[in-house]
Amino acid sequence: MSLEYNKKNIPLAKNLRKNATPQERHLWYDFLSTYTPRFQRQKAIGDFIADFYCDKARLVIEIDGSQHYSPSGQKQDAFRTEILKSYGLKANELIIQTRMVQDVLYLQQLPLILLKVYL
Repeated sequence: MSLEYNKKNIPLAKNLRKNATPQERHLWYDFLSTYTPRFQRQKAIGDFIADFYCDKARLVIEIDGSQHYSPSGQKQDAFRTEILKSYGLKANELIIQTRMVQDVLYLQQLPLILLKVYL
């Protein structure tokens, strides 16, 4: 089943893929790009763009940067999470803090964490 998305977000999603943060690049190229089940990065979903999305697991992964810690950022994140959940997605089960992406031990445990989330 294909998710609805705002076509106006496609150029922005492409730009975000080209200009990924170091943490997003690390998680993508060192892990998720070859992970099974398949993940997509900077996926347009509804009016939002998810950092990473796995259709098979219906899972959204967000990398928490500094913009997520302000009161307005937290409010916006809560709103986004509720909308994504209304699509039947697991949208707040896996929010990765920026510092965790640099932790090799954490990334080695990520397959087990993903299995727990979507099984």
